[in-house]
Amino acid sequence: MTKTLPIPATRNAGVWIDHRKAQIVGLTAKGETTRIILSNVEKHPERGGDSPMKGAYEARQVPADDRRQRALTGELNSYYDAVIAALAGYGKLLVFGPGEAKSELHSRLMKHNQAGRIAAVETEDKMTDRQVVAKVKAYFRVAADFS
Repeated sequence: MTKTLPIPATRNAGVWIDHRKAQIVGLTAKGETTRIILSNVEKHPERGGDSPMKGAYEARQVPADDRRQRALTGELNSYYDAVIAALAGYGKLLVFGPGEAKSELHSRLMKHNQAGRIAAVETEDKMTDRQVVAKVKAYFRVAADFS
């Protein structure tokens, strides 16, 4: 029977991400560091106009989505680039979060030829800061301090 040895905490990181915030937990031989990056991206804009349930609703009353969608995509791309820059000093990466942002970050990492760094992409719901740190430590088999 072989015994699995813990992977040393040498420059691995986990990032919990959604469209509003990324929490990066970096693991090094000296311990962990946590960094928060806020996106400052507004919620995806809703269409204007009357509700079909409450009255008249004409297609001409609906503002064009293209311009707003391009603006949102540009802001998110800048946000993902900031997250990727913050992850530059780390080796293997655990990417997790509740929605589409984790997949979008994964795609952006692949576009930057960093696919080999991605250890896993997982779906997780909202988590506290301590839960995020504990998950990253558990994934990379580092003793977690729950004090």
